[in-house]
Amino acid sequence: MSSEPVKAPADGDPTIGRLVVDASRDISALVSKEIELAKSELKVSVKAGGIGIGLFAAAGFVAVLAVIMLSVAFAYLINWNGSGLDLHWAFLIVFAFYLLVAGLLVFAGIKKVKKVKAPEKAIAQGKEIPRALKGKA
Repeated sequence: MSSEPVKAPADGDPTIGRLVVDASRDISALVSKEIELAKSELKVSVKAGGIGIGLFAAAGFVAVLAVIMLSVAFAYLINWNGSGLDLHWAFLIVFAFYLLVAGLLVFAGIKKVKKVKAPEKAIAQGKEIPRALKGKA
């Protein structure tokens, strides 16, 4: 043990209460500045994301127009300047092809949706949270 006497705080030394007040004020300021920084970063990200989504939507619209034009081209290819099938039959064949593709996509989608299950492990763990909070873990 040390035999040095404990000296009293000088008049200019901060008290424990003052140190706690200063620390809580500084932490509060730090948290608010971090929130401001996150907000400014999110604004930039959301703006870029919105522009990106708009560009994707425009690309999707142009792709739909391209599929329509390709469909017309296939119909005229089947017609082949009148030496192939009549034009109305050519368009009907292209239409039937798209119906077939749509039906296959629906069939595949139904098979995938039937494989979806509830997150059983997460539900079981979620039910354990109240017990753990009560100390009955």
